[in-house]
Amino acid sequence: MNVQLDNKMVQVETGGKQHDPSEPTIALIHGAGMDHTVWSLQSRYFAHHGYSVLAIDLPGHGGSEGPHLSSIEEMADWIGRLIQSLSPKPVGLIGHSMGALVALETAARQPGLVVALGLIGISVPMPVNADLLSKTQNDVPAAVKLIVTWAFGKRAHIGGTQTPGLWMLGGGRQLLLKSSDGQLYADFQACNNYADGLQAAEQVKCPTLLLAGSDDQMTPPSSVENLSQNIENSKFTIIPG
Repeated sequence: MNVQLDNKMVQVETGGKQHDPSEPTIALIHGAGMDHTVWSLQSRYFAHHGYSVLAIDLPGHGGSEGPHLSSIEEMADWIGRLIQSLSPKPVGLIGHSMGALVALETAARQPGLVVALGLIGISVPMPVNADLLSKTQNDVPAAVKLIVTWAFGKRAHIGGTQTPGLWMLGGGRQLLLKSSDGQLYADFQACNNYADGLQAAEQVKCPTLLLAGSDDQMTPPSSVENLSQNIENSKFTIIPG
């Protein structure tokens, strides 16, 4: 569905069912250079198992109008306003990578909006390799090649998906290459500049699940575990392989 926020069009996908604010709501925030399509399977599952789903395209991503936002704090304030406009009740807020930073900051800034938190592939701080950051600005195809190499586990590099016909590396590569001019650099720069994550973590009181992939080189499990120690009511899980 398309909604309006700040006089801009925002694309929000609902998992194949109409958004029903009376149901428990899950809001999903994608990572850098991505859009709502990374949540396609999860959106559909939750939408057909008793939840209302909001898979959000951040400004300048997917079907949402730009310009893109330049900091995690700006994105968190924007997400807070969007949730308030769509859900009369607190939501379960789930984010991946950059989206996890946004979810963390949102929960810290506006705890009344978030009933539970899911943080996938998060690192606080989230420093970006200097060569990769430069490539996101000057050589996007080379940057995408590095991201896909580091972010997917070994099994994905040779196939192994449980979904027939799904090519994880190819899909990830094409999604990132769709990013608009300057978007990938702006997103990675926002991650690199975010300095208040540990302070935000200490403000989070809602139940929080942190997920890490055992082979993830972009946000390795050790960095996720470190963050979990700063969130009072959290559980940390590593997905092997």
